[in-house]
Amino acid sequence: MKKQRYRIKFSKTDHMKFTGHLDLILTWERTFRRSNIPLAYSEGFSPRPVLNLAAPLPLGYTSTGEIGDFWLSEIITRDQVARDLSRAVPPGISLGEIQEIEDIHGPKLPSLVLQATYQANLSINSIDLESRIEELLKLDSFQRTRKNKTYDLRPLIISLSLNKSISPSLILNMTLSMLPGATGRPDEVLEALNLPSEGTRICRTEIVLKDVS
Repeated sequence: MKKQRYRIKFSKTDHMKFTGHLDLILTWERTFRRSNIPLAYSEGFSPRPVLNLAAPLPLGYTSTGEIGDFWLSEIITRDQVARDLSRAVPPGISLGEIQEIEDIHGPKLPSLVLQATYQANLSINSIDLESRIEELLKLDSFQRTRKNKTYDLRPLIISLSLNKSISPSLILNMTLSMLPGATGRPDEVLEALNLPSEGTRICRTEIVLKDVS
């Protein structure tokens, strides 16, 4: 039975950047078991721990802005959850903010996702990159093909800018849509700018959620 809901922000570091979404869910299940914090279970023939992760992270990416919702079968203080989880999380996961969500039966986390921000640490320095970014942002449409289907990349790019202050690297900051059927992918933005995905380190820094307060 669901008695409490917590929202946990966490980082996924280099140790786990090749761990897929389903394996990450299993990692969280094992982490809660090790911490002795009781996750609530679904009903039915094959009950499963009740948890949601906001959005899958592509393999090879790191993140400082992941979000998960976890339902507990007992009432436990936030301080105790933080203390017990910090002892149980494996290498590759770093805990951030832990918040109790009062609306236990409110919308599931994936349905709240609007957009995400990314930082791409570029492996090359291109002298005309700023002009290419400007040209891409000026376009009303930029047709591409994904899985043999044509789609428009341009409306999926909410913001795109270059940070040259972190020497000697160039950091490409991008905010992309993550709505159902309208999800932008950082690797496709890189390709649109004629930048290689290989050798580029990409970190998701934030997932933006709807305000349902």
